[in-house]
Amino acid sequence: MAQDDVPQENRPQDVVPAQGGDDPALRRRVSDLEREEVADILRDAAGEGRLSYTELEDRLETLYASKTYGELVELTADLPNGPRAQSVPSTTTPQYGGALVETGPVINVFMSESKRMGGWLVPQRQEVNAVLGDVTLDYTEAQIPFDEITIDVKSILADVKIRVPQNAIVLLDSNPILGSVSEQEAGLKAVPDPNAQPTAPKRFHIRGTAILGEIKIKRGPRLSKRLGLT
Repeated sequence: MAQDDVPQENRPQDVVPAQGGDDPALRRRVSDLEREEVADILRDAAGEGRLSYTELEDRLETLYASKTYGELVELTADLPNGPRAQSVPSTTTPQYGGALVETGPVINVFMSESKRMGGWLVPQRQEVNAVLGDVTLDYTEAQIPFDEITIDVKSILADVKIRVPQNAIVLLDSNPILGSVSEQEAGLKAVPDPNAQPTAPKRFHIRGTAILGEIKIKRGPRLSKRLGLT
């Protein structure tokens, strides 16, 4: 019997390859925070007209059910600023076995609060727009795969805190308008980790505009970390 004569329900189904194939980077499990970062990328794309509302809903539903980086890469393959697989080690950029993002989703805060803390994966460029809200970016425990980080901050009647590693090099370009942009030193260093490997300092290019608001750059871990309590 010819293939065309076989009833549709009796034909063998196409085999779908396992997500990520044999690439360990694509098969790596993702965290809730990483899903939220991709959700922000999808929402931004919908706001720019790249995705319809229905497409956004479908992708978000798939996103929150995803388990691996390969699934995240596939969800944003046709969008700018999405995660991309880094299977081949680079000679200039350290690898963390996952997906790197050069430009992170814009953090827009209006009468609310946003925090990036813990072991989050840092994008090379980050834009923050805060109005009547609070934003915290804590880089002290984050994975930072870039030597140069650029942060653009606009604070309008808002409080923005940026905490960088103790040995970071901060290049600050500030423009306070009836506001405050300040860089503070940590008063107490963290308890040293005997197993930690020394790393070269990262360079943070921070451009801050504060209009009746406040932008604070602090160094070193939070107080509880510095005291060895957590």
